[in-house]
Amino acid sequence: MLREDLIHPHVSGNKFRKLTYNLTAAKEQYHDTLLTFGGAFSNHIAAVAAAGKEFGFQTIGIIRGDELENNTTLNPTLKFAQHCGMTLHFVSREVYRHKASTEFYKELERNFGPFYLLPEGGTNELAVKGCEEILGKHTEDFDVICVSVGTGGTLAGIVNAALSHQRVIGFSALKGTFQKETITPFIDQNRVFEITDQYCFGGYGKIDIDLVRFINEFYKNTGIPLDPVYTGKMMYGIFDLIRTGELNENNRILAIHTGGLQGIAGMNIKLKKKNLPQINIEYVD
Repeated sequence: MLREDLIHPHVSGNKFRKLTYNLTAAKEQYHDTLLTFGGAFSNHIAAVAAAGKEFGFQTIGIIRGDELENNTTLNPTLKFAQHCGMTLHFVSREVYRHKASTEFYKELERNFGPFYLLPEGGTNELAVKGCEEILGKHTEDFDVICVSVGTGGTLAGIVNAALSHQRVIGFSALKGTFQKETITPFIDQNRVFEITDQYCFGGYGKIDIDLVRFINEFYKNTGIPLDPVYTGKMMYGIFDLIRTGELNENNRILAIHTGGLQGIAGMNIKLKKKNLPQINIEYVD
C-alpha cells in the first residue's frame, strides 16, 4: 500500500497532490483567496481550508445544502474548516447544481470579490499533473495499480503516469462509471484503464455493516486506517477480486491510500443515528 495519507496531517493524500500546482498558480496570479465547492463531509473542503491556513490564503467554501446553515452545531468536517478560517456559504441543492454556470460565478465574484477557483473535488489540469507524481521509480515493479475514484482527477494522473505493463483499476465511490467521460480531456487517448462501481455500496457516502466490519478488521490486522467513503471501498474490492480470482494471487498489486480519514468522525455520527456499528478508528485533528 502506498501511504499517500501520510504526506500531510490535514492536506493528505490526493488532496495534497491536487492542490500543489494550483496553489503555486494562485500565488503567481496574485490571488489571496481560494474558493471551492463541496458537501457537508467533503475531504476537499477540509483540505482546502487547511492548505489556506498553512499557506496564507483566505478560503471560501460553497457548501451544498442550505438547511445546514441553521444547524446550531456543525459536523466535524465543517467545524474543522471553519476553525482553519474558511468562510462557509451554504446554498440550496438546486442552486448548487448550477455551480459551473457563468451566472453563478459572476454572483460569487460580486459577493466575495476576486478569487482563485478550485472545482468541486479539486480536479483540473494542474490537479492531474500533481497526481501524476504519485507514481515513479518506486512503483515500476507493480503489475496492478488500484485507486479509489471520486471526480476522477487522481485516476487521470495515475493513468498518465502508469507504465505500459501496468493494469490500472479505479474503484468508483459513486454509483456508475461516468468518470470515464469526465477524465477523457486529461489523459492520453491511447491509455487503457478500468473503472468499476461494483464496490460502491450503493453510492457516494453509503456504507453497510459489512464495510464497517472490513475496515475495523483491516485496521486490527495491519494498523492501517481506511476511510469509509473511498479507500475502504477500494480495499474491500481488491480483497474480493483476489478471492474470486479476478486478480491473480501472483500479481504485485499496489493500492494507493488517498487519505480522507477526517471523514470517519462524521460517518460515525451517521452510523450511530442508524444504530449501526462504529468505525473503531479515531482520527485526531
